[in-house]
Amino acid sequence: MTVKVDLNVSLDGCATTTDQTPENPFGDDWGRLTAAYVGTRTMRERVLGDTSGAGTTGVDEKYAAEYFVGTGAEIMGAGMFGLHLHGDDQDWRGWWGEDPPFRIPVLVLTHSPRPSITFANGTEFHFVDASPKDALQRASAIAGDADVRIGGGVDVVRQFLAAGLVDRLHLAVAPIVLGSGERIWDGLRGLEVGYDVSSEVAESGVTHITFRR
Repeated sequence: MTVKVDLNVSLDGCATTTDQTPENPFGDDWGRLTAAYVGTRTMRERVLGDTSGAGTTGVDEKYAAEYFVGTGAEIMGAGMFGLHLHGDDQDWRGWWGEDPPFRIPVLVLTHSPRPSITFANGTEFHFVDASPKDALQRASAIAGDADVRIGGGVDVVRQFLAAGLVDRLHLAVAPIVLGSGERIWDGLRGLEVGYDVSSEVAESGVTHITFRR
């Protein structure tokens, strides 16, 4: 079992954007940051519901396909699920509609647990108030021999990295500068020690950097 992370980040290390508005809750910069990943065949099918086979099939696609392979459970923060905007809405079922791309049990870390949500495609959202270590123990029990993915957001990922709980960290570094946002490396000086680091440049210009314990 591997504990893994996959994040899109900018050249200046930002994994979140700051140009959101009520009318545009993701902002324009999020599209710039994730364009290469969203453009892959795998992500178009799993996230956008496009079953036409359209999408890129190069290096970015290789990493996008690996995102889903062998994963038995996921952990994400309340913000990634959308509770920062919809915490008072008991009918909120996440950003992804009735066909979320996960298709596995997902633990959502929150200080305000709510009833679990299940979907026909196998996705389950369970809302838990737990430390990274405790959440990982629970997710590992669910995943069995499969991997556990720490999905985000960036603050949650940093907590797992700081606790030494991540076996593989993959960063898709987009060739853009955001100038502001939450940075993956804040408080993690020397993280590379103890990992083998490799990199691969995609046709899109995105650099895929992988840290393996």
